[in-house]
Amino acid sequence: MGALCAGHSRDTFDRFSDRCLHVFPCLSDPARRSTCCLRIALVMLHLIYLGVLFVFDKDLIHKTKEEPWYTTVYLILFAATLAQYFITSGSSPGYVVDAMRAVNEADASCNRASITSKQPASSKNGDVVIAIDRNQLGSNLQGRGLIAWTKLVMDMYPSGTSLRGVTCSYCNVVQPPRAKHCHDCDKCVLQFDHHCVWLGTCIGQGNHCAFWWYICGETVLSLWTGTLYIQFLKSDISKPWWLYAIMILLLATLFFCLIFLLLLLLFHSYLILTNQTTYELVRRRRIQYLRNIPERVYPFSNGACRNLYEFCCARRSKYRMEPLPTGQELEDKLRPYTCSDVLSCRCCC
Repeated sequence: MGALCAGHSRDTFDRFSDRCLHVFPCLSDPARRSTCCLRIALVMLHLIYLGVLFVFDKDLIHKTKEEPWYTTVYLILFAATLAQYFITSGSSPGYVVDAMRAVNEADASCNRASITSKQPASSKNGDVVIAIDRNQLGSNLQGRGLIAWTKLVMDMYPSGTSLRGVTCSYCNVVQPPRAKHCHDCDKCVLQFDHHCVWLGTCIGQGNHCAFWWYICGETVLSLWTGTLYIQFLKSDISKPWWLYAIMILLLATLFFCLIFLLLLLLFHSYLILTNQTTYELVRRRRIQYLRNIPERVYPFSNGACRNLYEFCCARRSKYRMEPLPTGQELEDKLRPYTCSDVLSCRCCC
């Protein structure tokens, strides 16, 4: 009897699981399922911190009635931070295969236009009919596109660089400088920084700016929330001991999160000002084209001000690739700053 009930329960659970996977196909992939659970946990954590304040803090409720703008600004920041989280997690970091496809399509369009312009539409003896094998034309254009991408990337490396040395062994695509294969996403990423578990995506050229704004908003929100919790604990309102324990536990957790967010924000601000990535900074000696460059030289930096401008405001191209600096450019970057350089803003340009 027990075995029959267990079998019936298992069948019911299996049918329920199949229906859930049919409605939510993303749950069938273990990696996407864990990412979805992390996102739900992060949202629930935000709602818990917000709910505890508005349920138990009578001073905050009274202040909301007298000064509604204060709570309104806090709630706007709360909603904007969560919105920025989902925007960043859903954005593309800039995959090499997408950049290669864009270059191939642009090159194929140019070749197709040039071929069409060279075909005569008519002649004096009458109409001229030209038969074109579209499959052969398509394969030729595709081959030309691959050659165009390879030439574009190889021009960014010093002469004599081996094609095999810059080809990804997993994706089998030619990697431009600063690109790296992510084993979690199973794709090569332009200006790969790191793979963020909480966001469930890589941080690269396409979403590094959005990631910075997210951690900035999260830091400000955590600081404001911590201030509200401290004000509640210092208030004269009588509170039961269990509420004190919950508030202190939440505040301690928030404190450690705030320290981590502040360090992360400062670290990525330093990376932006020097035009570096986390991967380049941590694994510099393992990257072939960076291992012979001195530690205090930032090969891709164009000065703090220009780096900041290009990071925030000059996103003209979705796929922007930087060539390796020449020997003369590295010598200029290696030259120490003088007083005249500071006055002429050499460090900013």
